[in-house]
This record gives sequence, C-alpha cells and structure tokens, in this order.
Amino acid sequence: MSYFYGSFASLLVALPFGYWVMGWSGVWVVTVLAVLETSLSLDNAVVNAKVLDGWDSTWRRIFLWVGLPIAVFGMRLVFPILIVSLTTGLGMTEAFQLALHKPDEYEHALTSAHHEVAAFGGSFLMMVALQFFFDDEKDVHWLKPLEQAFAKLGKYEVALEAGITMLVLMIAASLLHGHEKAEFVVAGVYGFITYITTKAVGQLLSGDNEDTGKKVAQGVGGMLYLEVLDASFSFDGVIGAFAISNNLLLILAGLGVGAMFVRSFTIYLVDKGTLGKYQYLEHGAFWAIAALAVIMFVGVEIEIPETITGFIGAGFIGIAFWSSVRANKKTEAEKVEAEIVPEKV
Repeated sequence: MSYFYGSFASLLVALPFGYWVMGWSGVWVVTVLAVLETSLSLDNAVVNAKVLDGWDSTWRRIFLWVGLPIAVFGMRLVFPILIVSLTTGLGMTEAFQLALHKPDEYEHALTSAHHEVAAFGGSFLMMVALQFFFDDEKDVHWLKPLEQAFAKLGKYEVALEAGITMLVLMIAASLLHGHEKAEFVVAGVYGFITYITTKAVGQLLSGDNEDTGKKVAQGVGGMLYLEVLDASFSFDGVIGAFAISNNLLLILAGLGVGAMFVRSFTIYLVDKGTLGKYQYLEHGAFWAIAALAVIMFVGVEIEIPETITGFIGAGFIGIAFWSSVRANKKTEAEKVEAEIVPEKV
C-alpha cells in the first residue's frame, strides 16, 4: 500500500482543487478523468514494468522523479499546447491563454490535429506490440496458436513489424479524404521512424549490442523510449478528456492523478516481481496495446468512446491475469500430485 501513498496524496490535493475551480462538478470531473486515465493506462504500466525490470535502483529512481513530472506536465499539458501552437500559428504563451480563457477554441484547435496524433501514436504503439510477438526466442505463449505462429516468424522481425504497421496505416488512411489523408500517412511514418530511432539510441547510449530480452537498455535512451511510449498512450486520452470537460485545469488535475497511479502501479509491479509471478500478464498488456493502436487508427473516422477503449485494455489484462492464476494453480497441483504419488518402479 505504501507504493500508492503519493498517488492518494495527489488525489487528496486534486479533489479540493477541482471544487475550487468548478464546485462539486469539478470534483466529479477530476474523479472521472483520474479513473479513466488509470484504466486506459494499465497496459502502459505493465510495459513500463517490463522495461524497468532490467534497470538498477538508481535509474528506477530517476524515472520516478524525472520521468513522472515529464509525463504529468509535459505530455498532458505542454505537449497539447505545443500541438495547438503549431496548428494555429500562435506562440506557446498565447496557446496557453487560449486554453484558459477560450476552451472551446482550444478544444477545436487540438482536435483538428487528432488524425495526425492518432497516426503517430498508432504507428509507434503497433511497433511496440509487434516487437513483443515477433520474437523467436519467446517460449511462453498465452494465445498459443497465434503467438506461436508469430514467434516462428521472429527471424523476419523488423521487416514484418514495419510491413504490418504500414499496411494498417494505409488501410486507416483510406478512411480519410483530401489533405488529411496525406497528413495522416506522414505522421504515421514519423511514428514508425521515432520507434526505430528510440530503440537505436537506447542501444547506442548503453553500448549494448544485444537485445536478447527485447528490453530497452537503462539510461537516457531508455528514458527517451518510455517518455515517447507514455506520450503515445496519453495524448489520445487528453483529446478524449474533452468529451468530459474542456477546462484545462480540471483535465490536467484528473489526468495527472491518473498518471500518478499508473507510475505507482509500475513501481509496484517491478519491486514485487509481479510479471514473473503471473506469466501471461505482459501478454495481455501487449494485446491491449495492439488493440489500442488499431483503435487509434480507426478512431480518426469512427468515433470510439474512451470507456470502450479502457474496457478493452483492462479486459485483456484482467483475462491474462486470470489465466496466469489458473496456470499457477495447475502447476502447483501437478507438483503436489508428483510428491504424493510414488514413482512406479
């Protein structure tokens, strides 16, 4: 429980802040956004834990104290304002003033760039998911027929990941028309390039030429990877938050609390070795990421409520956890049976 003290403290600060901004309606908005952000980012926490599992305590602390403020204030406040600044031609200060005093115009400017953001995030997340499945050294499979087939194709890893991602990107682009189609494709290609670059930078800065476990090395490169990963997860949630409120302060408070809980959950998973105890948990997370990537692609033309997205992600992780528990019980039962039943001579 101590892992979540900071998260609950942030909630206790955010709720009175919400009341100060908009009364009880503000409290409700902060609560809903915090719950929504937490549920949407459970898969993010599991993937973060997978990456952090190979890091030493020093870099874990750096991620907690440096990566967290970047995630909360950078990806959920500064980055959206930067997008509005770029799309409207306003300066950062003017864009921030627009968000505070003309939230309707700010929302319109932000959502007008949704197709580009979705293409970038969708491509990045699709690559993240596929690199997990196209691994010929992976010997634990949850959805066995599919995952075993993917693993066998692991020797063609990068080529298949790129081909599938670009194919899905082009199919999604066919849903759009005019200049938006070209913008969507270009942003998606940038998402693909960003993934390749962050992986390469991680290996270069770590001096590590092997990536046997498919983990990004600890260090600056690993931090960069995690921050881009968080951006891909969080920005679509920022846009979705406008369905609940267009008040920038309430959105920042609610999503910030959610980000705190996700980070706490990440550190808990790492310290407790949860991914090792529940072998299918990370599989569920990566299936959820693949689903989120597809939703981001399709969502540029077909509106998909954030609650549905959160339900799908949490559903994959919940079922994977249940499958892990069943597998553990079966293993224990087999051990007990082997101890009780004497070997036949």
